[in-house]
Amino acid sequence: MEHPNREKLLELFCRLAYKSGDFTLSSGQKSTYYINGKLVTLHPFGGLWTGQVLLEMLPIGTGAVAGLTLGADPIVSAVSVVSAYENKPIPALIIRKQPKGHGTAAWIEGSELTPNTNVVVLEDVVTTGQSALFAVEKLRDAGYTVTNVLTLVDRQQGGAELYAKEGLKFGAVFDISEIQSYAKGL
Repeated sequence: MEHPNREKLLELFCRLAYKSGDFTLSSGQKSTYYINGKLVTLHPFGGLWTGQVLLEMLPIGTGAVAGLTLGADPIVSAVSVVSAYENKPIPALIIRKQPKGHGTAAWIEGSELTPNTNVVVLEDVVTTGQSALFAVEKLRDAGYTVTNVLTLVDRQQGGAELYAKEGLKFGAVFDISEIQSYAKGL
């Protein structure tokens, strides 16, 4: 069943985050469009709706949500806060791109969880899938179980195939064709 705020989130993505033009993506690929998910996930209602929609998509038994800094920071926070309001508290973890340069030299920020906790990796936009896969590897190295990756937007450029090859289940709130189709109507 689809969350009632999914369509509001779609409209916000199309109005704020989706841009046409010539862009170079973090993967190095060239693109005729760009999606800046942070313009939605850092928006007051965008953050709320992101948390609500993704919380509903989490598999049963999810013990935490995590993602690679910076794009996933507001997403994992939103899901965690919404989960507390729904009285189903789920902690959030943030994976660094480099280990902390001082103190514990940690890769992962957030509560220390029991080994084998089932952690779902969240992402704003998936292109090749490498960013979330990096987060999966760091979480597994820390002793957590990761079987699912969820994203707000799937650009459908290889991420799903990479996750399938790695034995990960993958889900997206929106795929790029839905965003492009909706954006044309605005």
